[in-house]
Amino acid sequence: MREFLEEAEVFNAENVLEYISEIAKFHRIQGSKELVEAAKYILEELRVNGIKAGLFEDVYDGERWHLTLVSPIAWDLIHGEVEIVGKRITTSKTPLLVMAHSPPGKAEGEVVAIEREEDWENAKGKIVMVGEKWHENYKKANEKGALAFIAYRKGTGKAFPYIGLFLAKNDLEWAKIPAVALSEELANTVIGKLKKCEKVTAKIKVETLISDSQALPIVYATVGKPPYVLFVAHICHPRPGANDNASGAAMLIELAKVLNNLYNDSFRFGFAFLWIPEHYGTQAFIEKYAKLDDYYVAINLDMVGGSEDRANSTIMIIRTPLSRFSIVSGILEYYLNLANSGGESFGGSPLPKLKIRSYPYELGSDHDVFNFFGIPSVMPITWPDRFYHSSEDSVEKISKESLEIIGKAVLATALALAKAKKEELERFARGFTMKYLGELSIERDLEVAEKLVMLGLSRDSEFLGLNIGHKFTFEPWLKWNKKGIIYPRSVKQIDEKKGAELEKILEDKKMSILLHELLMLGEIMPKGEAFKALEEEYGQFEKEKLEKAVEILRSLGIVVF
Repeated sequence: MREFLEEAEVFNAENVLEYISEIAKFHRIQGSKELVEAAKYILEELRVNGIKAGLFEDVYDGERWHLTLVSPIAWDLIHGEVEIVGKRITTSKTPLLVMAHSPPGKAEGEVVAIEREEDWENAKGKIVMVGEKWHENYKKANEKGALAFIAYRKGTGKAFPYIGLFLAKNDLEWAKIPAVALSEELANTVIGKLKKCEKVTAKIKVETLISDSQALPIVYATVGKPPYVLFVAHICHPRPGANDNASGAAMLIELAKVLNNLYNDSFRFGFAFLWIPEHYGTQAFIEKYAKLDDYYVAINLDMVGGSEDRANSTIMIIRTPLSRFSIVSGILEYYLNLANSGGESFGGSPLPKLKIRSYPYELGSDHDVFNFFGIPSVMPITWPDRFYHSSEDSVEKISKESLEIIGKAVLATALALAKAKKEELERFARGFTMKYLGELSIERDLEVAEKLVMLGLSRDSEFLGLNIGHKFTFEPWLKWNKKGIIYPRSVKQIDEKKGAELEKILEDKKMSILLHELLMLGEIMPKGEAFKALEEEYGQFEKEKLEKAVEILRSLGIVVF
């Protein structure tokens, strides 16, 4: 199947860089007018290139639920400025100075750094500065009578961090004080002075517009006819947000152009392309517009422009969860490794240009939601990125090499799925299945995983016209009644106490991954087998915590037994 990577040479990373530059000009905060403007820019580029595309809309109003997520408020930044330790910073330097969704306001007063719980005793009438749990601590700052809120994030150096409050409309009953964000460097200067018992004062001005509503934009394009291979990228995040995620959104434009030119009626799949605000837009799309039966698999492009000069970044291949096993994970992995070949070993074998590795399913982007709804979804992503969610995530730091490797591999994956001969795909499926199960079995005995892999292969066969896999009939443990990403913050909108309990359980990011995969497994098989499959996929975990989390969701009607 190597020939499909040769066909993918038509992918042009220079075009992607140009699109990144344009998208990065917009301050694409969820609920803002510039997010809508960015979507319209993408829509126009598609139409100019003769691609069938449309702009769907939902609404940001702070009240509407997009499946499991309550809408943030409609919000726009007008101006912000901070005077502190002899410096004056304004939003002309970076819009990230003002925390996304901050209420407007002015404040002048003494700064208190909150490093211990007892520091809150001095918050009243002061400007508080906090380095973690920003949403939780912002609420506490309001409750304690602080004048304003300053956030910073460790590890950002001179960069200003992107921190969003994602306030709902009922949050505005308590969210009154302006919120800004400083670089770690500035925050450390303040902390250093305070530790020397020097008084530090700040002057803060935030001008924002909170509206009744704003459009939630969804750009959707198709090439050919269903069933589709779906490509997804989120368009939100602040200016510049080049790698996260102007890079994925821009790559999708180039892929749509190329596949529009290459497509013909002999392809077994058409192609669909989706640009959305992260998670909120994906869930709005599924709730209002998606025809799930039209999609074979989804490929989510998020942060595809990083490279090794970004804190030793790795191209990560996030596979489908075991509950949604599909050979698409293996095909993408195959082409990424081929596209990443360069140079020679001492024996003449190819060496990788960049670090690359496959990982079991991880939570954190729009592939999540499609997996929840039964569409096997994978994600290539460059990580870590020391400019992540900061003012330094700028266009000049994008790696053209990463764009070329990922873009050509994704294009080759699409072409292989659409055009490869059945016998080639069957051979590949057998090989990848052995590799996948072999990797799991190195550390653990397998009892359930093999059945789930066969079940996934049977679905692959239905779409690809193959004769592999086997359907198994299980008795499901539960029904995921209110399906979607589960954030404790959203659960708190329903029940504050239970949301806080869930938040404590999910403090470890791994627990959130396990919980969502457990729910997917629970819809397929009995409880005992679901837990066994989870252990075979991820290894040992705290079963009692997961059972408690599921019970909280059951008590709220999110799942039913």
